[in-house]
Order: sequence, then C-alpha cells, then structure tokens
Amino acid sequence: MEQHLPFLISDLALILVAAALTTLLFKKLKQPIVLGYIIAGVLVGPQVHVIPTVTDQASIKIWAEIGVIFLLFSLGLEFSFKKLVRVGGTASITALTEIVFIVVAGYFVGRWMGWKPIDCIFLGGMLASSSTTIIIKAFDELGIKTKKFARIVFGVLIVEDIVVILLLVLLPTIAISQQFHGSELLGTVLKLVFFLLLWFLLGIFLLPTFLKKAAGLLDPEMMLLLSIGLCLAMVVLAIAVGFTAELGAFVMGSIFAETTSSDKVEHILHSLKDLFGAVFFVSVGMMIDLHTIWEYRVPVIVITLLTIFGKFFSTSLGALLSGQPLKQSVQTGMSMAQIGEFAFIVATLGLTLGVISDFLFPVAVGVSAITTFTTPYMIRYSEPFYQWIEKILPGRWIHFLNRYSSDVQKIPTVSGWKQLLRTYGRVIILNGVISIGIILLCSIGLTPLLDSQLPPGLWKNLVLAVIALILLSPFLWALGFRPLERISFSKLWLDSKLNRGPLVLLEALRMGIVVLLIGFLLDRLFSASVAIPVAVICIILLILLFSRKLQHFYNRIEKRFLLNLNAKESQENRQKINIGPWDGHVVYFDIPAEAPFAGRTLKEMAWREKYGVNVALIERGSRLLQVPGPEERIFPADRIAVIGTDAQLQSFGQLIEHARQQAPADRQESIGLMQFLVKNNSPLAGKSIRESGIRERGKGLVVGVERNGERQLNPDSSFIFQPEDLVWIAGTKDAIHSFS
Repeated sequence: MEQHLPFLISDLALILVAAALTTLLFKKLKQPIVLGYIIAGVLVGPQVHVIPTVTDQASIKIWAEIGVIFLLFSLGLEFSFKKLVRVGGTASITALTEIVFIVVAGYFVGRWMGWKPIDCIFLGGMLASSSTTIIIKAFDELGIKTKKFARIVFGVLIVEDIVVILLLVLLPTIAISQQFHGSELLGTVLKLVFFLLLWFLLGIFLLPTFLKKAAGLLDPEMMLLLSIGLCLAMVVLAIAVGFTAELGAFVMGSIFAETTSSDKVEHILHSLKDLFGAVFFVSVGMMIDLHTIWEYRVPVIVITLLTIFGKFFSTSLGALLSGQPLKQSVQTGMSMAQIGEFAFIVATLGLTLGVISDFLFPVAVGVSAITTFTTPYMIRYSEPFYQWIEKILPGRWIHFLNRYSSDVQKIPTVSGWKQLLRTYGRVIILNGVISIGIILLCSIGLTPLLDSQLPPGLWKNLVLAVIALILLSPFLWALGFRPLERISFSKLWLDSKLNRGPLVLLEALRMGIVVLLIGFLLDRLFSASVAIPVAVICIILLILLFSRKLQHFYNRIEKRFLLNLNAKESQENRQKINIGPWDGHVVYFDIPAEAPFAGRTLKEMAWREKYGVNVALIERGSRLLQVPGPEERIFPADRIAVIGTDAQLQSFGQLIEHARQQAPADRQESIGLMQFLVKNNSPLAGKSIRESGIRERGKGLVVGVERNGERQLNPDSSFIFQPEDLVWIAGTKDAIHSFS
C-alpha cells in the first residue's frame, strides 16, 4: 500500500492540474468543458510524451468507476420518475422514434463497414442519446431556453436517459451471449421493470419519512454521508441482483429527486460530482489513441454524418408524428444532432466487458468532438432552414401538416372504460410488484434466519408462511377486493348489458391474481395439495374477518406514500398552466435583486403593451398571487409565470437577463464614515437633521452626535445641531466627499 500511495497522489495531482488548465482554456474559447477533460486525458495519457504521464492507470480506473457512479447519481437527482410520467406523449413519441431509427441505422451502417455484430450493437447504443450539457449550453448562449421547442427537447432528453439506462442493463446480456435471445432479453426487461418499481415504491415510502423524522439532525455533513452511503448501498444491491452499478446509482438518485431534500443533496454533492466526473472524463481521454482516430477517419466521418442527418431526420419525424408543427419539429431535430456523455459510458462498458474492438472508443470520441462544434450552428440556423423548407414544400403539404398538428393536439376525452382499465392496471401492477417482493424477501431473506432458530421441516415452513401472509394481507386485499372506480364501474354496468361480462371478468382477474400469489408463496413451502386449500382459506379470511381492518391499514399506507410522493410539489407550490395547441406557452422567470423595475406595479411597467406578454402568477415565498391585477407590484426574488409566444418570451427574457447583469453603479462603492465639527458660522447650526438636507442633497445618514462629552447614537430627525457638535455621517465615499 505504501508503494502505491505516492503514485496515486502524483497521478491525481497531474490529472487535476491538467483538467483545471484545459478547463480554463475551453471556458475562454466558450467550448464544452467535457471536451477539455478529454483533451487533458490525451495529454497525460500514454500517447503523448511532452508532459509527464499517469503511472498507475489501474488506480485511476477505480477512481473513474467511482466518478461514473456519482455522475449517474447526480443524473438521477435531476431525473425523477415523475418527470418521466409528466413528459407527455410528444416527447415520448419523438424520443422513441429517434432512438429506434438511430440504433437500427447505426447497426446497419456498422455492418456495411464490415464491423463485428457486437461492435455494431454497441455503436447503436452509443448513438442513442444526445448531450444534455452541450444542448443546454447552446440554448443559454443563444437565449432560446424559453422557446416552446426547447421544452420538447428537454422532454426528449429525459426519455433518452431512461432508455440508455435500460441499454446499460441489456447490453451486458447481449454481450455475454453474443446473440439475440428474445426470451432472455424479455426476461431481463421484465426483471428490470420489476426491480425499478419495487425500489421506487419502497424508496418513496421509506426515505422521505426518514428524512422528515431526522430533519433536525441532518446538517450538511450528515446529509452528505447519508446520501453517499445510500447511493453506494443501492449500487451493491443492484450488483447483487444482477444489474450494473450505474443502474443502482441512477435509481437512488431518482428516489432522492422525489424528496424535498433533493435540491439540498444536489448542492452538497455538486463539488464531489465535478471532482470525480473530471477524473472519469480525463480517464476517457487517456484511453484515446490518436493514431487510431486518424486511421479510422473515414468511419468517423461516416458516423458523424449519420449522427447529424439521421438524428435530425428521425427526431423531426417523431415530433411531426406527435403532432408538433413543422417549425418546432425542425428546430427540435436540429437541436438533437449530436451524441452525448453517455456514449463514453456505453463504450467504457464494452471495453470493460472485453467484447468490443479497441477502435470503437476513439471513433466515438471523434464523432462527439465534431458534433459538439456543429451543434450551436445547427440550432442557430434551424429557423432559417425551416423557412427554406417551407418555401420548397408544396402548399398542400404545409396545409396537411398544420391540420394534422391541430387535430392531434386537441384534448382527447377519457372514456369510462379507459379510466377504469387505467385504475385496475395501476392497482394490479403496483400491489402485485410489492406482493412478489415480499414473497421473495421472506423466502430468501427470512429462511436463513429461521434456519438458525427452528429445525427444518413443517414448523419452520408454517412460521415462514404466517409471517409472509401477515405482511402480504393489506396488499392482497387492495389487489383483489378493494372497491375501485365505483362511479365508472356503476355507469358502465348500467349503460349496457354488454359491459357486464367484461366487468365481471375484471373482478375475477383480480381475485385470480390473489389466488396465484398465495399459491406461489405456499407452493415454495408445501406441496400443491396443501397450497391450494390453504390459499382458499386465506382468501375467505381476508373477505370475512379482516376486510375493515385491512382497509384501514392499507389506507394509512397509501396516504403516507402519496404524501411523500407529492411533498416536493406541495413545497414548490407551482401550478402548471396549459393553453393547448396555441403558439403561446408559460415560462417562469426569477426577478433579480438588481432589477430597476422592482417595486413598481404591473400597470407602471406595461409589459403587456411593450412585449405582448401576460403575468399569470406571482410566487412570493409561500404566497401565490394568481392572475395579479394591474396595481400588484413586482419585488426582488419574486417568481413570475409569464404567458406569451416564443418571440415575445425571448424579448421579455432579454429584459430580465439585462436586469440581472446590470448592477447599480454604487454597488462597487463601500460605505464609509465621516466626522466634522459644527462651527459657529456653519449653515447647519440651529437646523434640525431633517432641515439640513444631509440625506437628500448629500446622500448621507447622520448616525451619531457628540455634545459636551455625551454621545447620542442614531439621533431623531428633529434633533437640532448646535455649535461645537461633533457629527458622524455614513455614506459612500463620493457622496461624503461631495457633501463636505
């Protein structure tokens, strides 16, 4: 250990210094910092000998793996499962269209270039995601984050993240078998969905409750230790059940994201994530062979063209299919035409498994570097490109696309059957997942414990069965016997006799699943001849004896879960305003402290007349001022919801940004004290502080007066100056000098 410690310290020092210097350079050039890290890795790697190189690369790889864990944990903090649910059909259809197209196209382009099938599969996986960092940076620089298509882009990025997480689970399965096994992949997907749901449900039920109970004890130090400990514990659990460390870190981050402490955890871990993230991306650069990039320059160019044009075409097509207008579809497509940081994680996974060729990693880096530089230009020229397309397309095509967009975005009516099936599906899936999790926990976790307490045989199995059934009972009752959607159920039952058969089948399906779950538990402990009658007896007991108690207990569990799930939204107190398919939409703005219009009324500022926007909501601390009147004032730190079109909101956003950057001139000046003696011929003698005009003309404040050896602090404005008074005035240096 003592021999490796100096090498580890010197290597880390070299990596961090190189990363810091390249970061400064890339910030000066206004380029993504990630590229700077990768170039730093090239410089300290084995390919370049101009400067010292890293000695102990094995230790650096361990640090890099830790870096990936923290990167995925931070990504989970920004993600949250509720964001995925709220993303809506537009972003989901757009993302899935793009991902399916680019993954399939990447595979066949790789095969066309003569690559191995596994290389082509990983190539498709690397192309599946775009770069959140690069897109947000470009949007900030161009000032278009408030545009409507930008919200679609952010939704697509969320869906891409979850799909890539899925790929990180599936790719090792494909890599090990080296071929597609439909049943094996389906089993992996179902296993992944099961554990994601189980972890999410348990995490939301337990973690926010614990954080709330321990709120008084969780200072930043304890929160840091707790969040890192839970992250690493989930990593260990994910690996234990056959998944990757990245998945475990991502899931724990997404669970934290649903709590009211998510912003606090994200802030605490920000520096740690940056540190280990820098080590990871530098290690990525260390694995790059510049000769390989030059040798495979043709594949780099081919895949770059595939990325730019393929992602533009597929994303635009997906946005059109989801019902977006042609203009927003083109803008969305041109914003997504690059590959992101996940490409490096996928490539690193392939190298770690030893299944992909060495050239694939440098090719991915080359494509990422080129598309990073092209992205701002693609976004900047997306609107002129749309105008060119609009000119060359036949008029009837434009009319058809506009009509299709308007029809798709109409708010659909929810039928009684759809609402009923949605409720039944949610109850069956969630309670079924929890029930299976309890059965597995009891059979796998409790069995070793009971083995040490009871002799193997009937008694041990009976004890295990009783414990499991007690834990299962509230969830089995909710799954099979809890009344669901009574109004919709009764309405469908009375509407038509044809509805009654399917409704009875739905109820029978619920009860059948309960029988199967109890039978599944008992079959693991007893023979089938014992399991079936015992299952029937358990169901009768559930219905006749414990229905009311189970209902009360389950309602308490459900109430706590929903309270934890919605706690963050309740704390934020934000209302979502949706104005349908019109061009207008809602954007939130934070009023900066330096805003020159702070303290003025909406009528005085006339934003509606000047910019065409309306202020729909003002958030002031915990208060919500809905549809504020013209006499309502805007104050610093207010958060306002503004409705307008893309152009109107962009123009208004420039006003807010200008106010944020324009600090008052006197902010640079410090407050100083001046003292002077009131003489007999002084114009102040015999005048009060109010009459002296010190505050109005001299911009000063009288803070003290000494008279006959006695001092008076902060005298009243009616205080009258007398000769020989020693007066102290507070103000800026220029104001005091002017007054004197």
